[in-house]
Amino acid sequence: MEEQEREISDMDPPEYRSEAENGVMLVVSHSRGRGRAPLSVVLATALYCAEFVSAAVLSGKYHSTKDDTWLGFTITFMLVPAVLIQLALTFIHRDAGRDRPLVLLLHLLLLGPVIRCFEALIVYFKAGKKEETYVTLSRKISLKKGQKIPTEWEIGQSERTLAAHRNAFKRTAVIQAFLGSVPQLTLQMYATIQEKYAPSARLALMIINLVSITYGALVCNVLAIHIRYDDYKVRVRPAAYLCMTVWRGLEIATRITVLVLFSTALKYWVVLVGSLNLLFFFFQPWTEFWAKKGSLTQGLERNFSHFGTVVVLSLFTLLYACINVFCWSAVQLDFTHRELIQRRQGWGRLALYYCARFVENFVLITLWYFNKSDFFEYVCAPLLVVQLLIGYSMSVLFMLVFYQFCHPCRSLFKYNVHDCLHCVCCQKGTGRRRHQKPSYSTAATMVLGADEPLNPHPPEPPDLHSQSVERETAILEDLTEAV
Repeated sequence: MEEQEREISDMDPPEYRSEAENGVMLVVSHSRGRGRAPLSVVLATALYCAEFVSAAVLSGKYHSTKDDTWLGFTITFMLVPAVLIQLALTFIHRDAGRDRPLVLLLHLLLLGPVIRCFEALIVYFKAGKKEETYVTLSRKISLKKGQKIPTEWEIGQSERTLAAHRNAFKRTAVIQAFLGSVPQLTLQMYATIQEKYAPSARLALMIINLVSITYGALVCNVLAIHIRYDDYKVRVRPAAYLCMTVWRGLEIATRITVLVLFSTALKYWVVLVGSLNLLFFFFQPWTEFWAKKGSLTQGLERNFSHFGTVVVLSLFTLLYACINVFCWSAVQLDFTHRELIQRRQGWGRLALYYCARFVENFVLITLWYFNKSDFFEYVCAPLLVVQLLIGYSMSVLFMLVFYQFCHPCRSLFKYNVHDCLHCVCCQKGTGRRRHQKPSYSTAATMVLGADEPLNPHPPEPPDLHSQSVERETAILEDLTEAV
């Protein structure tokens, strides 16, 4: 229900009437319009079908050429995410206890996303033909020019159903991206280097995989923003989407390329590197949970047993670990919290992640350079190394630009990227400077506390007389030491 209200909070009624009641702006929709089209549902379904069909075609080619190794891995990375997506859709829509045999049959045939997409489109095209009584009220805070405006509007049954479909397909997009597309793209790139040619079917699958991974990473970012700022009406601008696309695309592409190149030189060592990364990020939230002495009684479903809760959380942690192996997950798991994630953005943890990942990429690509095969003698290896390091650095730069200028809730931050960098540079340069110049930027990376005002009062003017007395005292002390 909370996820549906978050999604609904992004919707703007085409026509509305505003009233101020007890400090709350009530927005009552009188339009019979259909609202926003479920484009995210259509896009996620199209990527799922395109990747499944292209992987099936490529598997047929591997079967005809008797490449059993590539065939087995391709089918595995095609079927595993498809099965998990069917389970996720069935779990989110709660179809296990409902009498819907046709839908369950299509899920068994791995066509669940297709029937769900048709359901969402039918609801969308039927909406607006008759006036609906609202089923719930949505209350959010709108940010306009640094001002908080409480807003409340009515939500109809069609809008609520479409919101449920959008939220379900957002989860499936993440599963498809990091449990299917990432290993599939890594496998096909490795096969291309080993066989020294790229057929059209394999190239098409690799392009679809990269698009799916980038889209899944964008969904992770948007979901993290919506969960952290649950009380606010969040609008992500096109410039923010563009910045996130470049950031995520460069980060994931360079990371996968580094791992594939390293695997061509040190085949068995890459298994150790990948396993250590996966185990570290898998056990990290569980270690923090055990350190906090939390309890699993709160959480997903009241009907779940203790074993069922552990299984679901383990699958959730596995997805979180797979995301962090290749890119920043944008959220931090916290099993002691009701929503299972931390609401605050940890800037220190984010900086530590990207610094460690840059060092790891540098070490892996350096080891590849000194142990590369004869095939790369026709490639300018030093230039390739520099391009990969610059590409990852550019992804970090676009990430900073996003938080500085394009984040939809940057007016709620207390310190921005400029302030953090300026503070670090001043500490390195002077070491003893106590007072920093105030920053006039509106972006930031640390969220205000609950009791801190959005626009704090300006500080009192400094006492010029006391400052002059302090300077004269310091000068006299320096002269005395010199004598």
